Amino acid sequence: MIYDSKPWLKSYDPGVSPEIEITDRSLIERFNRVRQQLGKNMAFQFLDITMNYETLMKNADCFARCLADHNLKKGDVVAINLPNTPQYLIALIGTLKAGCVVSGLSPLLTPNEMIYQLNDCQAKALVTLDAIFEKRLTEIADDLPHLKLIFPTGLLDFLPKYKQVLARWLKRVPYGQVTDLPNKKIIKFKEALYLYPPNAPNVDIDQSDACFLQYTGGTTGKPKGAVLTHGNALANIFQFEDWTKMEWGIDIVCSGFPMFHTAGLTLATISVCFGCMQIIIPDPRDTKRITRECSRLHPTFMANVPTLYLLLLQDEDFKKLDFSNLRVCISGAAPFPVESIKQFEEIIGPGKMAELYGMTETGPVQTINPYKGVKKQGSVGLPLQSTCIRIVDLITGTQQIPIGKEGEIVVSGPQVMKGYFNKPEETAKTLREHDGRMWMYTGDIGRMDEDGYLYIVDRAKDMINVGGFKVFSREVEEEIFAHPAVEQCAIIGSVNPKRPETELVKLIVQKSQEYKDKPDEIIKKEILEMARERLSPYKVPKIIEFLDEIPLTHVGKVNKKALR
Repeated sequence: MIYDSKPWLKSYDPGVSPEIEITDRSLIERFNRVRQQLGKNMAFQFLDITMNYETLMKNADCFARCLADHNLKKGDVVAINLPNTPQYLIALIGTLKAGCVVSGLSPLLTPNEMIYQLNDCQAKALVTLDAIFEKRLTEIADDLPHLKLIFPTGLLDFLPKYKQVLARWLKRVPYGQVTDLPNKKIIKFKEALYLYPPNAPNVDIDQSDACFLQYTGGTTGKPKGAVLTHGNALANIFQFEDWTKMEWGIDIVCSGFPMFHTAGLTLATISVCFGCMQIIIPDPRDTKRITRECSRLHPTFMANVPTLYLLLLQDEDFKKLDFSNLRVCISGAAPFPVESIKQFEEIIGPGKMAELYGMTETGPVQTINPYKGVKKQGSVGLPLQSTCIRIVDLITGTQQIPIGKEGEIVVSGPQVMKGYFNKPEETAKTLREHDGRMWMYTGDIGRMDEDGYLYIVDRAKDMINVGGFKVFSREVEEEIFAHPAVEQCAIIGSVNPKRPETELVKLIVQKSQEYKDKPDEIIKKEILEMARERLSPYKVPKIIEFLDEIPLTHVGKVNKKALR
């Protein structure tokens, strides 16, 4: 079989094992070891405050005891509805120590979206901002029958009192009033840490037990909850340890990925499991703060979506920083234009940028470019240890496509989810067993080269049919990005009014700052001339529209559902 020989192994860095052995029974076992060995190490830095691992774990134990004393049992879901804050880390660790399951809930969701997700995951408890409590939760509380316990918290609750008062006086931070709600127990988050002893319940947890219930982006339909086990989470931790050579208590991690998203959740968890210091970024669009933190703390490990890296490229102070301590800079969740990667590496140093490929359903990481070896630009790297990837046909999903040809990406490995929560039909479509393995059908179109590097060319649902020819949006977008007028762009299919069975290639452009005042028609003409030189005729956009700002999802991906 073409891919079963694992052609990617020859491209691994020296010393990276083809397989991993997961030696911990659960994340809790790992947390306890970090506390014992690295208790005095700093766990995080947040808006000029720090906390060591001993204090972090003590707070988490108090929260775990509070959950247990309110009858939350093993497997019950606790939703965390916060931006990146110390409260998120405490609630995350405490929930797992109580034997419960963490489900990230974006603070940007509308009331109806909150109702859907909280009811779908049957959350028994919710940690949320006081501003969300007042403005949204009070309106929808009656529609949440499973929810019994609510922990409101202020964004700045862990800052000194005078800074909280000043922020409120200057109206820089939203806050809300907390009131009683019928049939709900309300406990302020910080009070729970004082009212309950640091005595986490003793719950028997192993690798097969669920730890995270993370929701998909919902860009093509209703979000689905992917059930990830302690074993799934540990797999990515052991893979990262061997791949990037993370050391206990050494690395300093800076990421704008929100912790409610699977990427931010994984980075936060990995950081704790290695006793790293996290630089907690509450607002990823605040590039000035990111620049200040990088200048002061010199991170060794960075991870962000491409849109944030593009924003940092525009920050003159960021360009002047010393990145000699930075070991690796990871990009994920969306394609990163090759030209922009080159520009970014001129700042951070050559060979430090590594694209990866992940999904909520795969724990999330399944491929990554080598830490030391060849990083092929445009590629999302090599399958991780103990991970198998195949490129298969789009019809049966079982026929392997030759090396270098496009097909659907399917993945099998220890990081692949257990299934979708309470959605057996969706699970059966996505997880299919054949050749003695369980395969996750990603819905992504890609190809693999002879060295085992994977390239994503499109989402199956984003592929455009132009008169029977397949147009992959990423391929076209990469070429369009080369024009200096393009800050951001997206390709989507538009129905051809003359031939409804086929589509037209439609390009949406967000202009760069330098070209803001240049007429649309002139830029359109230049883009079309460039596209005709670089692309086959059927790939050239037939419609070009300009937007002041291309809509993004909660984590910074281009929202093609909204564009359509």
